[in-house]
Amino acid sequence: MAKVAQEMVKKAGVNLDELVELLVANAAAELTTYYYYTILRVNLIGMAGETIKEIAETARIEDRNHFEALVPRIYELGGKLPESMVDFHNCSACPPAGLPQDPTDVKATLKVLVEAERCAVRGYTHICNLTTGKDHRTYDLALAILNEEIEHESWFSEFLGEGPSGHFLRRGETSPFVSKFLK
Repeated sequence: MAKVAQEMVKKAGVNLDELVELLVANAAAELTTYYYYTILRVNLIGMAGETIKEIAETARIEDRNHFEALVPRIYELGGKLPESMVDFHNCSACPPAGLPQDPTDVKATLKVLVEAERCAVRGYTHICNLTTGKDHRTYDLALAILNEEIEHESWFSEFLGEGPSGHFLRRGETSPFVSKFLK
């Protein structure tokens, strides 16, 4: 535990218990999304599915990275992960990104993917709003994750025809914003 970090967060007016609970719930969302995206990606078949498989894979790997980056901060702030994977899954900040009824319906799969990303954007925006100017380390981490989640949402929403976003798939690099927290 980082005693001074906890002290400074409390002194800045952040409810430490609430913040740790939010971080754990978002870490659960990241790990469960990684799991569910694995299943979704495997089912992206055919010409339509193959066009988004690489993007789904990038988002999947980055969600795992987000989980890995969140865990140290949770423990620095005196929190911990649930001992049971079932409990961890069930405390997720976002609903499961499960397969649609028809796993071959690529548009339905895209809707699952984009809604998962939108939930993440809302969650990290909330954490940023709670910590801005008060808990610089958590804010920086949440902002880095938020930047990647916004890109994920943009990629999937473009495939749904919701309009251009200006974001492009990364080549050879994952987690450009979060990578500094993974070292």
